[in-house]
Amino acid sequence: MNIRPVIGITAYIESARFTVWDTQATLLPHRYVDQVSRAGGQPVLLPPIGEPAGLVDRLDGLILAGGGDVDPARYGAEVHEQTDYIRRFRDESEFSLVEAALKAELPFLGICRGMQVLNVVRGGTLHQHLPEVVGHTDHSPEPGSYGRVPVRLAPGSLLARTFDDDAEVKPAHYHHQAIERLGEGLVPVGWAPDETIEAVEVEGQPFALGVQWHPEVDDDGRLFHAFIGAAAGFRPALNTGRHVRS
Repeated sequence: MNIRPVIGITAYIESARFTVWDTQATLLPHRYVDQVSRAGGQPVLLPPIGEPAGLVDRLDGLILAGGGDVDPARYGAEVHEQTDYIRRFRDESEFSLVEAALKAELPFLGICRGMQVLNVVRGGTLHQHLPEVVGHTDHSPEPGSYGRVPVRLAPGSLLARTFDDDAEVKPAHYHHQAIERLGEGLVPVGWAPDETIEAVEVEGQPFALGVQWHPEVDDDGRLFHAFIGAAAGFRPALNTGRHVRS
């Protein structure tokens, strides 16, 4: 039996309506799990409750999904009037999860908020409202609508190789925050035309990337296939069907 690599994906806890119910729910946009499954992984949702960092040894890869803004107190700033949807319990859960994943050198992909969490975990800071910095709203045109902003990729980087050495991609963006001061050990590998950092890699890690855009909403699955490939090699499957760390 083919054993799919187990991919943890962080989830939201938010109010949701479905069938006859209007209640608190653990949820995640389906495109995340669909992309992981199509690339050959087995998605497992990690809600921000309990101690998910303790599950790192049971995972083959971790995706830190998008969501609301990181609490600015995490990087020593006051809350900007445009900073919203702060969930401190999610920050607490995901910060410890990222630290454990990087320590274990677990294949890691941070998406949008996930890249911002990675940067703050590494001691970096964020622009709390990007339009005030770059003078436009292309990165998040309007509520519920993705922007299409080209991103130039650093030649020879892991990210560029993931995209078959393309010099540029034009993915879906939905973010009003971005990296200000770069976190320790992070290397920028993607930039928007306004020089916003749109992607980073973690020095010394076999596969650890953060992208500021939303690759899950597009048909281009190259990033997910590369990530699942790295996860598949993280714990080679034995004939017994059990996983062991290589």
